[in-house]
Amino acid sequence: MDNLPREMHFGPLWFIPGEKGGRYPFSHSLFLEVGDGGIIVDPASHMERLQELRKNKIHAVWLSHWHEDHFTYLDLFNNVPIFISKDDYPPLTDIDVFLDWYGLEGEYRSYWHTLVMEKFHYRPREMAGFLEGDSVLDLGSLKVKIIHCPGHTPGHLAFYFPALEIAFIGDYDLTPFGPWYGDRFSSIEDTLRSIELLRSLKAKIYITGHETGVFFQPDEEVWERYRNVIFQRETRLMEFLQEPRTIKEIVNACFVYGKPREPKGFFEFGEWAIMSKHLEKLIREEKAVKLPDDRYILLSRC
Repeated sequence: MDNLPREMHFGPLWFIPGEKGGRYPFSHSLFLEVGDGGIIVDPASHMERLQELRKNKIHAVWLSHWHEDHFTYLDLFNNVPIFISKDDYPPLTDIDVFLDWYGLEGEYRSYWHTLVMEKFHYRPREMAGFLEGDSVLDLGSLKVKIIHCPGHTPGHLAFYFPALEIAFIGDYDLTPFGPWYGDRFSSIEDTLRSIELLRSLKAKIYITGHETGVFFQPDEEVWERYRNVIFQRETRLMEFLQEPRTIKEIVNACFVYGKPREPKGFFEFGEWAIMSKHLEKLIREEKAVKLPDDRYILLSRC
């Protein structure tokens, strides 16, 4: 018997698991029963199940953030109003803006352009409006508090349902892989603050965008393991920078994915994106420096 997450209903809130256990390129979705229909959150889980849900009157689609693996099946909901945070809207307006927000250049950019257009059916979108952090929406059968939790993306949103004591926390997904903060406007510091903010909700159930999906009162060890991946990556990088290193050498050390993986356009870019953020942080903190020959080294060794 497999351990893939199953669909679960918590009153008017339905957890819709993604294909392949919600692993990228899929993610989990939510369906909120509202009035004579419902709201879909992050329509990228399972095409056939989303098609079934479409038989209901879908009042709106909410996006937790702008990443491609959370809007894959938006085309199923054409003519349905779409909402996202204002801070995360620009990448949905133009494919070049989308690629810019990932910080993609050269061969990486070419690979991702094809990936996003063909695999995730990207096209420019207009929003019906914006979801604002710290606001509370009364949906009749549900009240939801919208929580701004930047870091993963500048406008990432979580949704807390106080009557159910359930929080949907999107891509703060509590996986062993740890947090992603490799976009152009991502932030390690904001990611750490957002993890603590979401942890402080003390929800009875946390629903995430990937893998396990549903956590019933996750213990402190789950949160600590997830957060500590950030510090583990940084510690390994600092040890590596005892000697001058190029960004290519740092990427090839595979601190993020553990070993070289294919396709390089995806995994090699991921190594570069995450470790570049750590280099920027170390330089800001005056713990490392970039040398004139474009190598990096711990400042104490210069």
